[in-house]
Amino acid sequence: MKILAADIGGTNTKMGICNELGNIDQFKEYATEAQRGGPHLMKRLMDQIGAYEDFDAIAISTAGQVNAEEGLIAYANENIPDYTGMKIKDILESRFRKPVKVENDVNAAALGEAVFGAAASYRDFLCLTFGTGVGGAIVINHQIYRGANGSAAEFGHMYTRSLSERDGQARKPYFETFASTTALVRMAQQADPEVVDGKVFFDKIRIGNEKLNHILQAWVTEVSAGLASLIHVFNPQAVIVGGGVMERDDLVELVGRQTKDLIMASFADVKILKAALGNKAGLLGAASLFLR
Repeated sequence: MKILAADIGGTNTKMGICNELGNIDQFKEYATEAQRGGPHLMKRLMDQIGAYEDFDAIAISTAGQVNAEEGLIAYANENIPDYTGMKIKDILESRFRKPVKVENDVNAAALGEAVFGAAASYRDFLCLTFGTGVGGAIVINHQIYRGANGSAAEFGHMYTRSLSERDGQARKPYFETFASTTALVRMAQQADPEVVDGKVFFDKIRIGNEKLNHILQAWVTEVSAGLASLIHVFNPQAVIVGGGVMERDDLVELVGRQTKDLIMASFADVKILKAALGNKAGLLGAASLFLR
């Protein structure tokens, strides 16, 4: 079976033809132009899909809260205006006359890891991505747990501090306020304005910047505290962590050690693992909707 899979992000959209073995052919990436809104995003998506000729189904991984049963966007924030309510499944099936499935991007990444990646050996696991915010997915008995209205696993919006504690810009004390990559860079810029992203941050750590190393330790504490809470709630076999900064083996090991120090001994068997599929996880996870 040949599945045309697309992974729609706020900045870029990735696309390719996937098969049952997890191979991706005819891969391409283009600018989503999300700020121009949902209708524009869909027009660009259909134009790009139209350039492919031989496929049996369409699988979409997308930012936003997804009603997977109906294949529509239940909610999208201001990063993609006019995207809420977009009936992706209906629009694409009407245009291309192929079956279409739609999934949230973090759920899709979790499915990709479950079928082709780091979670292939686990029945029950959590998946978190650290980037602009913190995304999450819950897999129980090999199935995505969606909650009462399909919006489960908003881990980034857990309150991990007192309501009286906010960051310098008065953001609410959510997990992602202090544990996202955005938060790490924001804290680092207070010590070194040259830190514009995670890559610069770790380049400076590598050459022995002690101030930034202390900031890293504080950030890892925030990440580990959130993971420990989730582990105590869900008792998963594994926690898969992904996102740009979590591609570093040494950072995942550090987070794993500190998290293990925070959890009860009866939870100590949990594995904390680096996501294996990188930026292809969403594509492969979307494709797996037709393969599982």
